[in-house]
Amino acid sequence: MTRSVKHQRACALAAVALVMLGAGACGDADSGDDTGPYGDATTSEASESPSEEATAEGAASLAIASDDELGDILVDNAGMVLYLFTPDTTTESTCYDQCATAWPPLLTDTADVTAGTGLDGALIGTTERTDGTTQVTYNDHPLYYYAEDSEPGDTEGQGVNDVWWVVNPAGEGVTTMS
Repeated sequence: MTRSVKHQRACALAAVALVMLGAGACGDADSGDDTGPYGDATTSEASESPSEEATAEGAASLAIASDDELGDILVDNAGMVLYLFTPDTTTESTCYDQCATAWPPLLTDTADVTAGTGLDGALIGTTERTDGTTQVTYNDHPLYYYAEDSEPGDTEGQGVNDVWWVVNPAGEGVTTMS
């Protein structure tokens, strides 16, 4: 029986250590909140957002929408706002797993991405993700949705943890807050 109690204590301590390690890996000490490094769209509700449908592979297209506070910004053909992630320093995405749940990538099944009026088609590109899918880039920035943006024009992801920004037609992050 002593061995069983020691075994249970060891398992309990190991479980607590794993939980603490996991919490530390997901938190952002500088943000002052407990939403994690990707915002708070890591719940099951986030995976049910319309952005999941928008990331389904097919031909992608980009357009411009006007936001009263942020100016002209990049959206997909359904009007869903697109973001860049500043840790992506090349065309290669660094947002996977839990990050990609909160920030689904804009995917396409063709390199022929349509540029709407006012966009520079030469800035459009694609990059292969580690899972073999193809993500759309603009001005060498991989593009993402925010899972908590539920309606066209929503900009709930703007400025999350000072690393997620809507994209202007020049392909730069708009670093002002809405």
